[in-house]
Amino acid sequence: MTIIDAEELRQRLRAGDEIALADVREEGAFSKAHIFLGSCVPLSHLEFRAGVLIPRRTTPVVLTDGGPDDGGLSHRAADRLAAMGYSDVAVLDGGIAGWNAAGHELFSGVNVPSKAFGEFVEHYYDTPRISATELDALQKAGTDLVILDSRPMDEFNRMSIPGGIDCPGAELVYRVGTVAPDAETLVVVNCAGRTRSIIGAQSLINAGIPNRVMALKDGTMGWELAGLTCARGENAHAGAPRGEILKAATGRVTDVAARFGVRRATPSELAVWQGESDRTTFLLDVRTAEEFAAGHWPGARHAPGGQLVQATDEYVGVHNARIVLADGADGVRATMTASWLVQLGHRDVRVLAAVPDAPEAGHPTPEPALFDPFADTLTAGELRTAQEAGGSIRVIDFADSLTFQRGHIPSAKWAIRARMTDCARMLSTEGPVVLTSPDGLLAHYAARELEAERGDLTIRVLAGGTAAWQADGRVMETGIDGRTLTEIDDVWWKPYDNKERIRQAMEDYLTWEVGLVEQVTRDNLLAFRKFD
Repeated sequence: MTIIDAEELRQRLRAGDEIALADVREEGAFSKAHIFLGSCVPLSHLEFRAGVLIPRRTTPVVLTDGGPDDGGLSHRAADRLAAMGYSDVAVLDGGIAGWNAAGHELFSGVNVPSKAFGEFVEHYYDTPRISATELDALQKAGTDLVILDSRPMDEFNRMSIPGGIDCPGAELVYRVGTVAPDAETLVVVNCAGRTRSIIGAQSLINAGIPNRVMALKDGTMGWELAGLTCARGENAHAGAPRGEILKAATGRVTDVAARFGVRRATPSELAVWQGESDRTTFLLDVRTAEEFAAGHWPGARHAPGGQLVQATDEYVGVHNARIVLADGADGVRATMTASWLVQLGHRDVRVLAAVPDAPEAGHPTPEPALFDPFADTLTAGELRTAQEAGGSIRVIDFADSLTFQRGHIPSAKWAIRARMTDCARMLSTEGPVVLTSPDGLLAHYAARELEAERGDLTIRVLAGGTAAWQADGRVMETGIDGRTLTEIDDVWWKPYDNKERIRQAMEDYLTWEVGLVEQVTRDNLLAFRKFD
């Protein structure tokens, strides 16, 4: 195992060669302070995420954690990656504490490069914006306008601007003609906060649609902070373009491609790239989930274009890798997405606007690494019978803490897999222990580690996980207070998750987003590209 210091890591991040910087802490800890170009790849989920974010096993990987007081997370992760076949793994000396001690910036939040990029875009292009109160007044005055929500349907369904229509980011240029065919219609783009509103509105402007376009300042958060009420449970969405509308969209992205230097890829080129052993190629399909499931390029991963720009680090974990964006034959959505990735600083982005001869169907789930079920299982019915018999059976759930709070098996305790030593100390020898997770897979990994810590325990895994318990019609409990075996720092809380201080959380989040541009400038690890 190689140890590198902060200066060497900084040089490597700026050199232009492929490198993956993986922060192996839980997302909650990561969100409090991390290196700008780091991806969150928690040790608890390493077998599930590493192969997706870092698919080539010879990629240079640098691991970091919180520092000397973090229980050797990086070293444990290095051993596990070596077992998974990764051959070039280094650990950052001192973790983020060493990075900070060397005088370098640490960032809070998640998806920071993308969020900072959104603020850069607004500053650089002076993206037109409208406040919630101004939009509300226009609606009440009967102004000819359409509100397009650039988030995925599940977020739109949870809360939206009244009268809004769902049209996720990469779909905007593709579908806008179906909902705003009149050039006199004002188009307002919103999201929950700022980034997707800004990128979405500027996408339409960059594509040269004839309508006046504005971003809703601060999105649904700004709407609620203005004392207005969001709609809930809505499902209106923009339709797919046909005929002249599709032809117009295709023509517009031709100009976008020329302006931002977006390059095309052929199927034969893709085949060559996928066979390379010394270069990483990500093949990402930017269309809707339904289109992807109906048929996609073999080996492609679904990455809706708007979300890919919004959270690039969740899809691409290797800096300076090649990114190929798959689309339908028109290439509208891939071209718009590529134009933003190029500006974000990705140096090799291609558009594959072609239909495969032999498409794959469905949403394939990557097989986790090293998966060899360790524990014996029991069914949901068997667990319930054991509970009703009054035995001392213990249930430990390894779901994320927010999921656990929303619903878990009665009497279950919650824990983080990476802290199995702490978890094991809390368990007596009385009775069997049943481990669960949402689908049961993570629980099998946890079972292997709990057995190594506590060979005196009888360990079982709930077959099919908590999902099987629910499918069997079993009762669920809510809440997490008094049910934890390890510290809760596994997830980043969105502003809306802070029920007791939601207004302050929204205000803090919006202030944080606006301040990112100045911090990125100080950090100087990545320069966003400017185009006239």
